[in-house]
Formats: sequence, structure tokens, C-alpha cells
Amino acid sequence: MRWCVSIGAVLVAGAMAGDVASFAAPGAKPQPAQARQDPIVDVELVLAVDVSYSMDMDELAIQREGYAQAIVSKEFLSALKTGPTGKIAVTYFEWAASTDQKIIIPWRVIDGPESADAVAAEIMKTPIRRASRTSISGAIYFAMPLFDENALHGLRRVIDISGDGPNNNGSPVTIARDEAIAKGIVINGLPIMAKEPSYSTMDIENLDLYYEDCVVGGPGSFVVTIKEREKFKEAIRTKLVMEVAGLVPEGRVVPVANREPRVNCMVGEKIWQDRWGR
Repeated sequence: MRWCVSIGAVLVAGAMAGDVASFAAPGAKPQPAQARQDPIVDVELVLAVDVSYSMDMDELAIQREGYAQAIVSKEFLSALKTGPTGKIAVTYFEWAASTDQKIIIPWRVIDGPESADAVAAEIMKTPIRRASRTSISGAIYFAMPLFDENALHGLRRVIDISGDGPNNNGSPVTIARDEAIAKGIVINGLPIMAKEPSYSTMDIENLDLYYEDCVVGGPGSFVVTIKEREKFKEAIRTKLVMEVAGLVPEGRVVPVANREPRVNCMVGEKIWQDRWGR
């Protein structure tokens, strides 16, 4: 079952007060430990961040700051303590076209304020970049093998995708999503809708529905939508708190039924084809 969370309607009464007990578990069972004796963490979390040209420099800066500040926030550190091991593994990469992904933070274990501070500082020190095209599927395909390349074992595996437009490059996003789900990976989404849709940037009006129906998936998966620039950092913090705790806000979400997508999952590819014929 997928869940949709509106940043304007949800958030933060429980999580922002540090009261993680006010959340309800989505019902997913933890994965069993691997046969080999890998160090165990509560979650292996891949942060996949859009840096396509449709994101302006101000948005990119706020996005970076949002992740860095979220990781050192008291709400995040409080959520960290709720897991069986009290630690998570995180990696952070930026993506654009299907062949354009760059790891900013290799796998790091966060188990308290000191390690959280180190990861946040590492995020902030890397120069901001922009690149062409938008390939959510490329980001998912890049993320999947990252789980097998570390020396850790997460009780949960999560890909967290943020972006401000639909897939318009690489494989169809639903194919990549379904392959990830089949591997036991959960995909959550942060659609960014903080500015008016623009013809020149491949924006669509219903990006939140697109993410809900075409991008996210797996037990307890959810979408947090950003519709106001001022809510950017708050949304990122809330989303990370939910992912670290492995929970969703109780009574404040609307389950998305299994049905045909409300948005054409090939809308980005169609727009690109109509405009540039390739």
C-alpha cells in the first residue's frame, strides 16, 4: 500500500515535537539478517536528489541545506533512537539524465550527533551543480546496486527520491520502480512543486499524483509534497524522520488504492517527444 502525505496537512505535530511514538507502523516485516555477519543497521537509506536544470540555484541550495539541517535536527536524532540498533546507513547522490549520477556522500553510518554532524558537513562542502534531462528511472537503477556494495545490512532498504519533474529520459519509471520493489526496496518521494509550472522546464501541474502513482512503491511508501518554498526544509526533515523511524503519521494520510494511474506515467517522455521529436 502506498501513502500520500501533504506537507500542508501533515507533518509535524508529532514528529516536530520529537514524539515519534505518535506514529503508526505501516506493517512491513523487517528483512532477516544476511548469512554473513555484516553490521546491522535499522535502515539503509539512499538519498537521490534531482539537480536537473529545471531546479533553480536557489532551490538547489535550499535542498542541500534542508538535508544537512534535517540530519542534525533533534527530531531526526530522536527518531534514530527508536530503532532496534539506534543507527542507520545513508548515502547521498545527485542525478539528472539516465547516465548522470554523482555520489556526494558514500555510505556513512549515523548513530548519534557526532556522526550526523560529519555527514551534514560533508553534504554542505560539495559545490552545487546542475545538469540536463530528468531520469527518475536512471536514479532508481543507479540506487539499487548501492545496497549490495556496502558492508552493512539494513533491516529496511529505502530509496528516497526528490525531484521537480516527471521522467523524460531513460527507461520508463514504472519498470524501474517495479524492479526495485521486487528486490524488497521501498521508494518514497518528495515532489517539488514550489513554483508555477513552466513550459520551458518540462513541469507538470500534478507532479504529486505522478509521484504517488508512478514513482513510489513498497510497504508503507509515501509522498511528501512541497508546494511552498518556505516549507522546503520542514518537508525534508519530516520525511527523513518518518523514514528513519520506519513509520507513517497515524490518521493523517490517505491510502492510495490499487488502481490505474491518475496520471500518464509516460507524460514526461511524451512532452519531450512532442517538443523536440526525439
